[in-house]
Amino acid sequence: MSDDLQASYSGVYEGRIGFGARPALILIDFVAAYFEPESPLYADVDDALAAALILREAARRASVPVIYTQVVYHPSLWDGGRFAQKVAPLAGFAKGHRYGEWARGLEPGEDELVLSKQYPSAFFGTSLASTLTAAGHDSLLITGLTTSGCVRATCVDCCSHGFIPIIIEEAVGDRQEDPHRANLFDMNAKYGDVVSLSEAIASIGG
Repeated sequence: MSDDLQASYSGVYEGRIGFGARPALILIDFVAAYFEPESPLYADVDDALAAALILREAARRASVPVIYTQVVYHPSLWDGGRFAQKVAPLAGFAKGHRYGEWARGLEPGEDELVLSKQYPSAFFGTSLASTLTAAGHDSLLITGLTTSGCVRATCVDCCSHGFIPIIIEEAVGDRQEDPHRANLFDMNAKYGDVVSLSEAIASIGG
């Protein structure tokens, strides 16, 4: 962080919310499109998936609910709206396309929730907020792809819906380091807390 940036944010964007009492874990869009080199959305994010899988096992041991999201469109993409118009490679998320399949090692458990979405936020147009509220959860441990896209959108909406966003630094990823780091910085400054994988595991273990 540059001295100018530090000075600009110092005393303004330094708040911490802390971990909630009843978290849920979300894994956002860990699908084949980001892991297969021939895909136009390939992002080289195997490390983020590995970290998310470690956290998932800790969550399962601690009986913390696990939620997954994936983008699924009608074959014609007409439910993709402006998002699909803007980002042509989203055609790979048409129902039945292999790029929309789960990344290797990420098959959801039978008792775990899978949400289909058509836009960046896991909250927009889904039952996520209602599900968390009804079950008494106050916070969301956020992992997934990509940091500057669906992770950020979910973080902002998480905060806007009154839940605590906890972003796991090692378990989110992007196709380029600069937008990844910039969005981690901004989410941590304004919307939620960016924490390490070890901190997240300790919080749910305790």
